Amino acid sequence: MGDSVRGGARGTDSAYDASPFVPSGAGLDALREAAAGCRGCPLFREATQTVFGAGEPSARVVLVGEQPGDQEDRRGRPFVGPAGGVLMRALDESGIDPADAYITNAVKHFKFEQAARGKRRIHKAPGLREIGACRPWLAAELRLLDPEVVVALGATAGKSLMGSSFRVSHEQGVALPLPSLNGDEDGEGGGLLVATIHPSAVLRSDAAAREEAYAGLVSDLRVAARLLG
Repeated sequence: MGDSVRGGARGTDSAYDASPFVPSGAGLDALREAAAGCRGCPLFREATQTVFGAGEPSARVVLVGEQPGDQEDRRGRPFVGPAGGVLMRALDESGIDPADAYITNAVKHFKFEQAARGKRRIHKAPGLREIGACRPWLAAELRLLDPEVVVALGATAGKSLMGSSFRVSHEQGVALPLPSLNGDEDGEGGGLLVATIHPSAVLRSDAAAREEAYAGLVSDLRVAARLLG
């Protein structure tokens, strides 16, 4: 796997490009250390810290979310907040052992706006420039991990991996070839991709729709589990 992925916001300006901060030939530990100093887009200015991926280097499945949330930003690990709790439960029900997975995000810094009153930080979805700027980190992770299956959790992850026109609602729960990560528009990167909703979408659903949304997440993860099996 190569150093960049196709589509989306690949053609970003110098203010939105993490590639100068990604060390060539580095292992996961060195990447994590280097990512702590990333200044590849303005998000680093307000975030507490970079939140890099976590999990087994030998993982057969990589789960890619959107970005760190408030708790992840404070604690420095992905999916340790409420959405992480939903994801862990769904993985268990789908037959995927979380201990055998690697979990990361398409964007490594928390994007938020401050609430008008109080200290609450309100999540804001990353834009295409931020997704494109951070893509070299995700590409480097996937190149080293070389997973059999990548699960894109939500729209941001899907766009980062498949390009800006990708829609989770159109491809949800379908096994797709993972695109090349070396800039080859027509190539395949090896491995498969399954897209599903982000676990936070379950939390945002009203009581009537929450059970259905969660069941859909589990069903999509079971597709990934069967591919691994």
